[in-house]
Parts: sequence; structure tokens; C-alpha cells
Amino acid sequence: MRRSAAVLLLAAAAVLAGCGSDAGTDEDPEPAAEATMLTVASSAVGDIVADGAGMSLYLFTEDSPGTSTCTGDCLEAWPALEGEPSAGEGIDASLLGTIEREDGTTQATYADWPLYYFAQDTAPGDVTGQGVNEVWYLLSPAGESITEAVPADTSGY
Repeated sequence: MRRSAAVLLLAAAAVLAGCGSDAGTDEDPEPAAEATMLTVASSAVGDIVADGAGMSLYLFTEDSPGTSTCTGDCLEAWPALEGEPSAGEGIDASLLGTIEREDGTTQATYADWPLYYFAQDTAPGDVTGQGVNEVWYLLSPAGESITEAVPADTSGY
């Protein structure tokens, strides 16, 4: 009888542990922290702003500083960097900020520009979104858009 009561108590504790509104927030804070830490990465167009995992970040020239206009299908191709950013090596902490999107989420900004990933960038260092439609650009550590094109591959492959 004691054993079944103990098992029942353990099962109830396990169920209750997953019921709170904070479920999961204490278990995996590092991936979110890594993503929202901004750092400087080297690329084919020079030093750029990237997340802590080395994924390139972009600005959208149709946004205005402090305001995102990318919604719907745009966000499918250009996911927002969500959360409060922190400064990693080479990042000017005074340029960090956030905006509240229309859907209530917090989007990280750098030099007041909302930050985005490009869905087709699949690995750290990818910069395939550079110059897309002449409105999507990488950012320099100074917070300025980098408008030069990515050089063509000259490796001979």
C-alpha cells in the first residue's frame, strides 16, 4: 500500500510540474540567450552582426527605425529575431534595443533597425539574403546597412 501511494504521489508531482505557465522556461534558457546575444562575424562582405550561434542578421530597408513592416509571408521568409538582445564581442551595447510587434512579440533591434534571419541561410556564416530584392541587407557592427554584393565564388568549383 505504501509503495502504490508513493508511486501515485510521484506521478501527481510529475503532472503538476508540467502544468504551470512557466513550464519549460527554466529548462532551456541557454538557446534563447545564445540566439539573442549579438556578436560580430566575418563574412564575404566584411564584419557583420550575427546571433550568438553565428547566424547572419539582416535589416529590411522598408522598415523604418524602431518599426517593423514585415508581416505574414514576409515573416515566413524573414523570421524576426525575437527577445531582448545582449552584446557579445564587437557589439556596441548602446545600439541594442527592442520593439513590440503588432502580434505582441518582442523583436530585437540594432541601431533601431528590427533584426531578421533569412530562412534560406541554413548554417552559420551563410549570407544568401544579402541584397535580396535590393531591400534586405546585412548590418555592420556600426549599425549601418552593408549594400555591397557578395562576391561571386572564385574557388573554381
